[in-house]
Amino acid sequence: MQAEAIAKIKAEMDGNKNNPYIQVVGEFLLRHLEAYPADAEKIVAADKTIGKSLDAMRNEARKKQHKGMAILTDAEGFAIVLKYFGIEGPVYSGAAPAAPASRPTVTAPPTKPAAPDFDVKLDDFL
Repeated sequence: MQAEAIAKIKAEMDGNKNNPYIQVVGEFLLRHLEAYPADAEKIVAADKTIGKSLDAMRNEARKKQHKGMAILTDAEGFAIVLKYFGIEGPVYSGAAPAAPASRPTVTAPPTKPAAPDFDVKLDDFL
């Protein structure tokens, strides 16, 4: 089922290469499926598409609009997408779902700057 959902998402993304919104939501859904493969059956539903999830997002934004303008945060927008697909439970928090545990970053100790090879003062010439 997960493979079918991934194929469906990628097919819609490939068919809409010039639509950056479908690309962003598609990537989000692919990451979501990695973390929650059980949600694949909801994404595979024939009547559900990324394009229609964007319409759901637009309709929610219209409810918040003020003077003809509305803004949704990433968390709000992706939560609407998940709700559209009938996915409940994990709420988008701003981080990519199923992000692998980050390893501690190893940094080299600070080094002293190398002494300049050429050091001349005005007093040396006077």
